Amino acid sequence: MALTRTGPVTRNAQSVALGLAKILVGPSATNIASTAQVLNETTDSMGAMASTNFVSEIEYWKLESGFPMLEDLTLPLRETARLECEFKEITLRNLAIARGIDADEEDYPHAMIAGPGEEDEINLGSIKAPDYVRMEAIYTYPDQQHQMIIVFPRANVTSSVELTLAAEDNANVPITFEAKRADSGLTSGGNEAWDDAPLGKIFFAAVSGGSP
Repeated sequence: MALTRTGPVTRNAQSVALGLAKILVGPSATNIASTAQVLNETTDSMGAMASTNFVSEIEYWKLESGFPMLEDLTLPLRETARLECEFKEITLRNLAIARGIDADEEDYPHAMIAGPGEEDEINLGSIKAPDYVRMEAIYTYPDQQHQMIIVFPRANVTSSVELTLAAEDNANVPITFEAKRADSGLTSGGNEAWDDAPLGKIFFAAVSGGSP
């Protein structure tokens, strides 16, 4: 007797997502005109991730009438996009980014300290409005030939830093990138390249890169 498969069946196994995205962070202003993936996958990378989670929320207003009331119309009120992740590598640059500092503008290095006998620091108690950064999340599919790339051209880091140290587990620091408007309607900081996608975009490309 032949086995009959029931329920939904995978139509394209190569499209199944597995693993973590690579998170790149760089300056927003100098890259605002580009809609492709432009950050350097080595120098702009936050390193190893413990988790990555993309969230896009839409709130709706519903018009109802009659008795009993039925829905006549649904309109979108607002849209937000954010990327939540946890990084493993506790470096000066990563902690600066987690504090809302543009690490490229302030020239924070990836290394633990700048050099032998030198120290670098992050001041506490001097919080200010978070800098605008460009965030690119690059997910490579298991076939190693295709990528899904999320680009926030103008984002803020708005999370609180929580650094938990345990005897047998590495510290995973949570961080959230919130997409902000990047279109030309802004007084400053925006670009017409994003007029049709003010918060950014998700695109699919071959591993060789480039916007489709």
